[in-house]
Amino acid sequence: MAARILNGAPIRDAIYAELQAELKALRDAGVRPGLAAVLIGENPASHIYVKNKIAACEQLGLYSERISPPPTVTTEELLRQVETLNRREDIDGILVQLPLPPQVDAKKILEAVDPAKDVDGFHPQSLGRLVSNRAGMVACTPAGCMEILRRSGIEVAGANAVVVGRSDIVGKPMALLLMHANATVTICHSKTKNLPDVVRRADIVVAAIGRAGMLTQDFIQPGATVIDVGMNQVTDAAQAESLFARHPDRLAKFREKGSALVGDVHPDVAEVAGALTPVPGGVGLLTIAMLMSNTVKAARLRRGAQAEKTPATAGAAVR
Repeated sequence: MAARILNGAPIRDAIYAELQAELKALRDAGVRPGLAAVLIGENPASHIYVKNKIAACEQLGLYSERISPPPTVTTEELLRQVETLNRREDIDGILVQLPLPPQVDAKKILEAVDPAKDVDGFHPQSLGRLVSNRAGMVACTPAGCMEILRRSGIEVAGANAVVVGRSDIVGKPMALLLMHANATVTICHSKTKNLPDVVRRADIVVAAIGRAGMLTQDFIQPGATVIDVGMNQVTDAAQAESLFARHPDRLAKFREKGSALVGDVHPDVAEVAGALTPVPGGVGLLTIAMLMSNTVKAARLRRGAQAEKTPATAGAAVR
């Protein structure tokens, strides 16, 4: 039996609908949430991400602004720009699109963002609040994964969950959110021994390793829920032939375009898993939705507007 596909679009739309009530309360209080996106360089993926985030702001009626320093910007110059954004009252959220140029100290930049405007959830203070299970800004991708599980009726409490990947942006906060939701959590990485055996014990698998199609059917317990965070651009014909050997429609599209977006989970896993997020159309849509939710929450908390918390904003907080 083919896996139940956990499409991100209806979940995103539900969150946006719930955000509208909070946005109305903010508008009635004279507040329009504002997001500043700092984008440096010509990385195509980064430009697409920022374009999609700004489009989401326009859809919801949030103010957005793109800041584009030159590729030669220094750490000190970028720190000054971040400080300017910290002081601006019309900006509630600051998004620094990664990766940054090699000459820039990314950790210094992320730590310079005012924690009250840290809508990405990357600041050490935000991470500390997550560790201690206190309400605060949570990294958007892990928060989006939790929304998919919650709104799809996937039981997390008591489940064995495996997170494949240990990044500060996805893997570690994802494991903490699952643990706070009472799952038993294992974090795997490149040094994990017998990786397929460890992953195969999981009721819930979160794949965030950054390698196209790495998790094959051998990794997945029949009936498991698989959340695929990976976004990998495949351009090699031989790799595409291997990935899409049993998916002629996707292979035909690859041959037509010369590239394809593939997750960290092999397409054939759909034949084994009980539920699976697609790539594209899954986690990525929720990442943007949770960025919008965090920006609205930051505006409410920063500006002291009284508005009822909706399920969408509750989902972005640590519970």
